Order: sequence, then structure tokens, then C-alpha cells
Amino acid sequence: MSLLVVGLSHRSAPVSVLERAALNADAQIKLAQDTVAAEPATEAAVLATCNRIELYADVDKFHAGVAELSTLLAQHSGVGLDELTPYLYVHYEDRAVHHLFSVACGLDSMVVGEGQILGQIKDSLARAQELHTAGRLINDLFQQALRVGKRAHSETGIDRAGQSLVTFGLEQLAVGTPVEDWARGKKALVIGAGSMSSLAAATLARAGVAEVVVANRTQERAERLAQILTEAEDTDVSARAVPMDAVPAELTRADIAVSCTGATGLVLGAETVAAAVEGRTGAPAADAGPDRRTTDKAAGVRPATPLPPTSVGTEDGCPLDLSAPGFSVMGEAAVAGMDAATLEQHAAWVAGAPAERRDTVRRRPEADAELIGALAATAATVGRIPERRKPEPVAAERPEPVLFLLDLAMPRDIDAAVHRLAGVRLVDIESLAEASADAPMAADVDQVRRIVSDEVAAFGAALRAAHITPTVVALRTMAADVVAAEIARLDGRLPGLDDKQRGEIRQTVHRVVDKLLHAPTVRVKQLAAEPGGAGYADALRTLFDLDPETVASVSRAEDSTEKNRGPR
Repeated sequence: MSLLVVGLSHRSAPVSVLERAALNADAQIKLAQDTVAAEPATEAAVLATCNRIELYADVDKFHAGVAELSTLLAQHSGVGLDELTPYLYVHYEDRAVHHLFSVACGLDSMVVGEGQILGQIKDSLARAQELHTAGRLINDLFQQALRVGKRAHSETGIDRAGQSLVTFGLEQLAVGTPVEDWARGKKALVIGAGSMSSLAAATLARAGVAEVVVANRTQERAERLAQILTEAEDTDVSARAVPMDAVPAELTRADIAVSCTGATGLVLGAETVAAAVEGRTGAPAADAGPDRRTTDKAAGVRPATPLPPTSVGTEDGCPLDLSAPGFSVMGEAAVAGMDAATLEQHAAWVAGAPAERRDTVRRRPEADAELIGALAATAATVGRIPERRKPEPVAAERPEPVLFLLDLAMPRDIDAAVHRLAGVRLVDIESLAEASADAPMAADVDQVRRIVSDEVAAFGAALRAAHITPTVVALRTMAADVVAAEIARLDGRLPGLDDKQRGEIRQTVHRVVDKLLHAPTVRVKQLAAEPGGAGYADALRTLFDLDPETVASVSRAEDSTEKNRGPR
């Protein structure tokens, strides 16, 4: 096995990079085709979702494969290789299998345990099969990943730990209120009619919204989704389809809007949303200042991505004293705790003015004693030590939202500037990533991890055992040829044998050969399945002087059968 995966996800890259690197359906097809056309790869599949882009390939050279796959990802995503490389991750052989199985179980999802990824893996495999870019390895790998994912969901409570991205997004919109209570009686607008939009529409219908309006560029798909919602037995919702140009008017009527399209540009601009709010309230949707994400970060919520390193204090001749304990040169923390004089000195140095490095100012013990004495005298007079604290900032209250927006698209459908509009609550992929970073994980996650580890070991053993199969087939073919040649020679030397006698002799010789080969071939498969067992195939070929081309032809025939297999 030489499985290689190169990709980026919400765990390795900021949403802004994922958004720019997103691949539409045509780009995914071209990427898979170009990958198998490249020299290091013989099979390929692309797994692209709203929070990950991964390229799987069977390669014959690791370093060349990494270079080629990274370059192809950059070319087809439109993000320069230099910019994309810091966010890429690479997994090889067993680690690559472990990664895909973890993805299939929902362990690597933005919302841990969500099951929608299984449908996306199935679609990825079907696309590779249709393009004939999936051979034996990709077929076996993706089909086993689907089985592992289903096993995890059926044998554990991982479903309790996770949910669909749609449900998680609606919970973020509801802010602590049960989604059913929050959504009941509201009017919903769903933009798009793909799998994610359909799931959103069905989830809203089950939550008790009064109406679902579906807008899509293809009117027939919107009408079909609306019909499914209307005819569903587990809901009682009114549903209808509208063209995309009706979205601004429908947004004025809607309480909730969910958007997930394949558009490369914005579907809802800030002006459109502001106009919808004004149409609902009769008052302009004013800019409310910092958006909720900024407020959350100020309140201590962990940011989505670390601050980039800064060059402050690293250049030759810089007057900053980097030897001071606790001093950091990471991002904004580089100026934490610095006195004004040091900052001014550094600013002068940056501007080109002469500046000398100076030691950190240290207070004299005598000065400390004087300060303590003054504090003691003050405490004796007023009964307490005077407090000196900065005035706490007063955050302006935002009005209660009248319009709730959920953007599940990548790249985004809704302008991020909408976060700043009063009367609007927007939840998008970026805010979902921040919210999910600290989401609790169920105890069942550990059990799923054990399932993944066991399945990876079993898959590796089966793959290693399958690697020796062409050699065993070639050995048995050679034995059958020897038996046939000897029977023919016997017929020439004993022409008086009747058909029954010839049949008995032929059957006896075949049984002898089969019994001689049975134990060695079974044992060699067992040994080859163990780690480091790849050398047994070579030993078998050497011991029996098998023709390498015969072995290769068997392998090519099997791969051709797998590669031309249609979707299942």
C-alpha cells in the first residue's frame, strides 16, 4: 500500500483560506483526472466538503507524490502554493487509512460525531468510480471507511456527542433555547436545494416552522424539495418554491434564512440583508459596531486561529531587551508589559533614528520600602488600601434580532459584514468553528477511537495479504501448467489408456500438487498480513522462479476490474 492523502481542513487552516481554496464540482473532477495523469499517482479521489478539501491517491513515490499532490491542490484551488503549504497536512499508508476512518466516524468533523460526512464520502467514491480514477485501493479504502463509520454509529453513542452541522448551527442561532421552541411558528427561507440545504429544510420542518420557502437556481429542484416537504408524514409544514430573483422579497418575510449554494460569489450582501430588516421593522438596520464574534473574543472565547509571529525585537540592533523574563514575540503579546519609554525607543529605531539598547529599568529596594511605607500610612488613615482600577468598558446593547441567518456554504454565501448589523444574528462556518472548538465530547468518542484503531489494523493486514495474492495465483498457474504438460507427456508414452484411466491419473496428480501447495500458500498469506510481511512475496517468486511479468499481469487484471467497477 502506498496511500497518500494531502489536504486542509478547519483544523489546519483558517476559514478565510478554506473559503478561497473551495472546489466546485467541475474543479473536483478535473483535480481527480489530473492526479491520475500525473506520474506518481495511479488512483485518486477528492473529498471536498464545507470544512475540508482532501486529495487521496495511490502513489509509487512518497516525496514526489507529496510535491505533485500539493501542487495540483494549489493549481485547482487558485491559492498559491507558498500560501497554501503552511495549512496542508500529509498522511501516508496506515496513518492515511486512520485519518479517513476517523473522518468517516465524525471524529474529525467540526461537530464531533455528525453523520452527514458518510454521505459525502459515498459521493466522493461514486464520482471517482464514474471517472475511472478509483482502482482497487481507493475502492477498498472508501468502502471500508463507510462500513467503519456505520459501525461507529450503530455500536456506540457517538450520535449523542454529535449532530449535523445544520442542527448545531440552528442551536447557535437559538442561543440556549431548545430549537423546537425557538423555531415553532417561524417562517423559513432555504436558499439552495442540494444535500445540505435539503437537510436544513427537513430539520426546520421537523422543528415546527410554519412555512418553508425554497429558492434555487434550478427551479425544478426547488419545486421537488418543496413537494417532498409538503408530502412528508412526520411534519405539517407549508412549503413552496421560488426563483432566485425572489430572494430579496422573501427575505423580508422570513424569520430564518439558511443558505448553502455552490455559488462562487456572495448570494446575500449586507445591503440586501439591511433592506430586509428595514422592510420588517420600518427602521434602518444600523451598524451596531463590533460584531458578536469580536465581542465573544474580548470576553475570553478562544480565537479560531493563533496570531502570526511578528518580527518585533528580532532584527539586529533592535533596542528591545528580549532577555527579560516572560517576554513574548508572538503577535500582539510582543508589547505586553512594556513601558512607554521602551515603546518610544523602539518606534524611533524603526523610523531610522539612533537608538541604543538599554537594560530593563529595575526599582531600587529603597524605593520599594518608601512605597510600602506610604501605602501603610494611607491604610492606617482611611482604613483600606486605595484601589486603582481601569474603568470597565460598557458594551452597547444590541437589539434583539428579527432575522436569523445560517450560512453553511464554502465559500460563504452571506457577506460577513452582516455580523455588524443590528437586528440580525448570523451564524456562519467561521463562527461555528469557534463555537465547536470547546464543545463537550461524549465518553463514546474513546470507544469510537478504539474501533478506528482496530479497523485500521485489520485493513492493513488484509491489504498486505492481498498484496501477495498475485504471486500465489502465478504460482498455482505455473503448477497447473506443469501438471498439464506432464499429463500430455504421459498420454504420448501410454497411448493405450482409456478416458477413465486418464481422468483418474489427472485427478490424482492435481490432488498431490494442491496438497503440496496448500500449506505454504496459506502460511505465506498469514505471514504477509503481518507488519513487515511484504518481503514474503519476493521470497516466493525467488524460490519458485516465477516470471515477474506473469505476476504483474495478474495484478494488472485485478486492478483493471476494480477501476472499471461502477458505483454501488
